[in-house]
Amino acid sequence: MRKSEDLQSCRYEVSQSEDGSMTLHIQGRMDASSAGRMIEGVKSLLKDRLPSSLTVDLEKVTYLDDFGALVLVELKYLMTGAKDKLYLTNASDKVKDVLSILNFDTIGERVSAPKKRSPNIFTRLGEGVFRQASDLTFTFAFIGSVCLSLLYVCLHPKSLRTNDTFLNMEKMGVDALPIVGLISFLLGLIMAFMSSVQLRQFGANIYVASLVSLAMVRELGPIMTAIIVAGRSGSAFAAEIGTMKISEEVDALFTMGFDPTRFLVVPRIVASVIVVPFLTLFSDLFAIVGGLVVGVSMLDLTANAYVAQTIKTLTLFDVFWGFLKSGVFAVLITMVGCLRGFQVKGGAAGVGRATTSAVVSSIFLIILSDSIFAIILRYWG
Repeated sequence: MRKSEDLQSCRYEVSQSEDGSMTLHIQGRMDASSAGRMIEGVKSLLKDRLPSSLTVDLEKVTYLDDFGALVLVELKYLMTGAKDKLYLTNASDKVKDVLSILNFDTIGERVSAPKKRSPNIFTRLGEGVFRQASDLTFTFAFIGSVCLSLLYVCLHPKSLRTNDTFLNMEKMGVDALPIVGLISFLLGLIMAFMSSVQLRQFGANIYVASLVSLAMVRELGPIMTAIIVAGRSGSAFAAEIGTMKISEEVDALFTMGFDPTRFLVVPRIVASVIVVPFLTLFSDLFAIVGGLVVGVSMLDLTANAYVAQTIKTLTLFDVFWGFLKSGVFAVLITMVGCLRGFQVKGGAAGVGRATTSAVVSSIFLIILSDSIFAIILRYWG
């Protein structure tokens, strides 16, 4: 069976053998003027039944461009389900060059991605050691840079960026006061309620005031305030500096002659050291008020008796101790947040990882340093 069609400057003839294979003879120019009609004609010819194999004779093709190659690509896709698929024969060197440029032989083939081998335990261990060593080196360099910047600001007070310092004081202190007050009030209320269940059995209701005030001023007040500040401000520091790092603003500061540590870190450290201890005092006050509510409403205590017992229990050293711990916590939170920000690599995902790491690391260091303070206080005398 033979069929011949004239498509402007290109013609093709089809012959089919008894074994079901088909041969397509093409002659002329295979370009944009003939590609569309040839594709439609070949599709209509092969839509009823695919041959077992299709051989395309390109001996008389005088010209082939990317549109003409598209005809061969369509034939290749049409013959995807055939047993022997598609064969090209008698192609000239020019035609072969065009097809090689278009990677015709690999079109339609499924390229299996090489299976990635998971590294063994020794490889992972080595990578972890090198990564931790690199982070440790960067951490020591950052601490040294912060110390030098703080020393420079102490010797040259006018170099401190006061506007940024006051802005950070507002963000860390004034903006955090509502959430710190609410959480501390509820914490004091819960502590007073739970302790009253046991103390009222012995007629020691008045000691609820002692328990709440001493626990909050010495331990829970500084810790809860520091954790809230770490979640609010520490993560914000990491995100802000991390975003500046990936947008190359930190490099721009260095290029313009500014010290990034002195420009970005020092105002935040100064603001946190000033604000967080006072925020802790407000936390202690709100917690004592929460305990007062329970004492007056549930334990038949008067407000005067509760306040008098609180003043009797607390000493100036207890207030100073909590104040000191809050300052140390503030420095740790700020330095960890800024450090994670400077360590950001990549894009938005790197900023997210740095923010999470800043909060987790800050909370860990807060608990660790509080444990050290507890040991120091235990062996003070």
